[in-house]
Amino acid sequence: MIADEVNIGKDTARKLVVEDMRKRKICSSFITHSLTSEQKDRRIVACRDLIATADSDPHFFKKILTGDETWCFAYDPTTKRQSAAWVGETSPWPKKVRVQKSRVKIMLVIFFDWQGVIHKEFVPEGETINAV
Repeated sequence: MIADEVNIGKDTARKLVVEDMRKRKICSSFITHSLTSEQKDRRIVACRDLIATADSDPHFFKKILTGDETWCFAYDPTTKRQSAAWVGETSPWPKKVRVQKSRVKIMLVIFFDWQGVIHKEFVPEGETINAV
């Protein structure tokens, strides 16, 4: 964009930015949450409430039922980075054939309590989960 804007070559623009101005291009890091002060305060109140409930009822944690779900591809090809290999100077470069992810997806669903798994199911895409 700089090269086009000031009508110079792209290599010249890159040299000016990278070498002369000592700039580099980096990706921003991903953070899971950016909470407001009010949201943080509500989380603290909820945690304190859970602790108080657990202190007053010795069987509290045995009453908790939780679950999770995730979509899985039937075939998930390795990335270029995953298939990287060390080679000698005269060795040919390794080749990576571009493979598409499988179109077949399965949802893995699991529910468990303090004793372990109480229900698990593999649901093909387009189908619904059976009632427990």
